[in-house]
Amino acid sequence: MSEILDAIFQRRAVKVFDPVEISPATREQILNAARVAPSSFNIQPYRFYWVETPKARREAARLCMNQAPAATASALVVAVADLGSWQSTTQSYLEWMRTAGFTRQKIEESEQKSKWAKWFFIQGWFGILGALKWAICRIVNIWKTLGSPPVARQGMFKWATKNTSLACENLMIAAEALGLNTCPMEGFDGRRLSKFLGLSARYHEIVLVIAIGKKSACHVDQPQWRRPLAATVHVL
Repeated sequence: MSEILDAIFQRRAVKVFDPVEISPATREQILNAARVAPSSFNIQPYRFYWVETPKARREAARLCMNQAPAATASALVVAVADLGSWQSTTQSYLEWMRTAGFTRQKIEESEQKSKWAKWFFIQGWFGILGALKWAICRIVNIWKTLGSPPVARQGMFKWATKNTSLACENLMIAAEALGLNTCPMEGFDGRRLSKFLGLSARYHEIVLVIAIGKKSACHVDQPQWRRPLAATVHVL
């Protein structure tokens, strides 16, 4: 447990990296840590693009305005909120359940949930269905305590971004624990980077670009400041 806390408290946004090779085994460990992050309804509405070949990395760094972390990193990870993968994800989950020893009743319950799930994602022509779902929820909320399901497209991307952010944190802590360093970046040309990766504006939105590598001796950690606990946390 102390090693996990060490990785959390030692992690910093590193601005300059030394060139090092990240082995396939280390890459897999880092990405597997991201993959097992908490996920709403286990939909896992995200995907990661690991950019490491010199040519692709140079182009991705250029689209990150050639910031020092992007230009010097050993790899760049583009974290993408993905609304288009829910069907294949739920289908794969059901196939796994059929071979993992679940009872027939549990499998049928999940199959039924998956049939209803499409109404959660479908927005309809010009988003009409999403707007209708939003209106129904607002009306029901007048009389009944009700959450705010992300039924419209903007809410769906917000929901997917939250899930993606959880996975990004897992990824960065795993990299730190394995002796690497990271820098999360929001400065990038989203339109051109999406085109470079072949993403669809309808289903995908880039959340973060994470630079990964080994901290350079040129990088000097600045004293870390965070608000005191009393200014951040309210215990009721």
